[in-house]
Amino acid sequence: MATKPFLLSGSSQSSTSSHLANAVSSSFSLFPNLKNPAFCPFTITLSPIRLPSKPYPISCRASSASPSPSPSPPPPPTSVDPDGTGAAAPTGGDLYLERQQSMSAAALILKKNKKEGKKKKRRNDAKLPTNVACCYGCGAPLQTTEVDAPGYVNAETYELKKRHHQLKTILCGRCKLLSHGHMVTAVGGHGGYSGGKQFISAEELREKLSYLRHEKVLIVKLVDIVDFNGSFLARVRDLAGANPIILVITKVDLLPRGTNLNCIGDWVVEATTKKKLNVISVHLTSSKSFVGIAGVISEIQKEKKGRDVYILGSANVGKSAFVNALLKLMARKDPVAAAAQKYKPMQSAVPGTTLGPIQIEAFQGGGNLFDTPGVHLHHRQAAVVVSIGTITDSESVGINGSSLLWGGLVRIDVIKVLPRTRLTFYGPKKLKVHMVSMGKADEFYHKELGNTLTPPTGKERVESWLGLQAVRQLQIKFEDTNRPACDIAISGLGWIAVEPVGAAEPNDPDRRVKAGELHLAVHVPKPVEIFIRPPIPVGKAGEEWYQYQELMEKEEELRPKWFY
Repeated sequence: MATKPFLLSGSSQSSTSSHLANAVSSSFSLFPNLKNPAFCPFTITLSPIRLPSKPYPISCRASSASPSPSPSPPPPPTSVDPDGTGAAAPTGGDLYLERQQSMSAAALILKKNKKEGKKKKRRNDAKLPTNVACCYGCGAPLQTTEVDAPGYVNAETYELKKRHHQLKTILCGRCKLLSHGHMVTAVGGHGGYSGGKQFISAEELREKLSYLRHEKVLIVKLVDIVDFNGSFLARVRDLAGANPIILVITKVDLLPRGTNLNCIGDWVVEATTKKKLNVISVHLTSSKSFVGIAGVISEIQKEKKGRDVYILGSANVGKSAFVNALLKLMARKDPVAAAAQKYKPMQSAVPGTTLGPIQIEAFQGGGNLFDTPGVHLHHRQAAVVVSIGTITDSESVGINGSSLLWGGLVRIDVIKVLPRTRLTFYGPKKLKVHMVSMGKADEFYHKELGNTLTPPTGKERVESWLGLQAVRQLQIKFEDTNRPACDIAISGLGWIAVEPVGAAEPNDPDRRVKAGELHLAVHVPKPVEIFIRPPIPVGKAGEEWYQYQELMEKEEELRPKWFY
């Protein structure tokens, strides 16, 4: 293909030639190898440039005062490719890489904006109102209109305390009645209590604690050892979130005499590990005898780190009693805790005494202590009938075809067991166990309900009692007759230890049975739950048959430590 010659005219020809020469000499100075054709890595092609057909006039400055000629029009604009052309043009790989980088940057920005939007929403939703004055005994907001509602206080008293900035020192009318021994409940639903102006729902109590999962706090979770499964709060993650948990086991003083707390501690840690919670330590305590309370105080001071401390637990698990014991021991060394003792939470046997978070200034150096409302669980027996007492065990039984009535609350039909099977009941002392034949159990129950079989008590409660509507068939497998097969835990009431061969001689034929199956039927009111769990080692006999878990070093490090 022929190449057109460059068009040079007049002085423009010499000017263009000089510019071209300068450009070529500059390229050789930048790339010295180009001077030698042997080392030239590429070829430069000079394309022809289209010049105007009529050359631009060249103006010369004259000495005469002739009028200056009109300015020449500017050259036409040329389009410039920002990405370059020829060897400077981006390759397909460059374009793909640039496109991927821009897409990644856009995705990162969208993700960041979405995350910030969620955080902003959480900050707006998860706020504990601090401008509302509450009763220091139960945490209910103070009000002067509804006499029968929680938080009521006389209008004159309210105005006087408000004028002197002493609203935090007010005790509502309901708490005053509770302090004098009156049984005034304030939580409706899930327990047979009728609703009314003075009642709030269990869902409202849960909602008051929902903000905790968005806060950075330290959780002290309380569990009743008598009702371990029923009071554990299976949905505790919904309340605690990812916050660290100090697990406190209450009422260990109610366990039978001779119980080895080393066995109990290991049993609790084993059961807690299966829950897969962020538990940092386990403490066996008694608010009555102050056993283990000092260890909890030490752990709180170690893990608090300036954060607020919240006491969580199900209703009637002993939160207020635990807070009072905590403040009493802390007051010996901490003047702030000593001052907080004057206005401590109300303590009573009524489920649902605490109706809102109660803020207590109990620590030096930042952070407050909060007593929270008990989370009401519909499946607990205590929500149906309030029964208070101490732990005891009943006489041994072991006859097929009989029914065991535990007050008016539980009925166990013994369908198929070994002749020497023993059932040991652990629950309220006043709750008696009666044994009748299975065929006469229904007649006996309806005849003696409210008389021999109590609770329920009183004519009105007996007439409104719906009976034992829930039935669960249990087929319990056992592999060792030298230890209990399992515990049947009745939520909110207690548990029944099932021993395949109880009180048998070493050479007894039943003792030679190595494995088998027991068949029982358990009747309870709705919606009380029944749990089948590994037997808890209580009493002197528990220390003999309990077997500690053999763990690897890594497994031992992951398990929370327990103290008492």
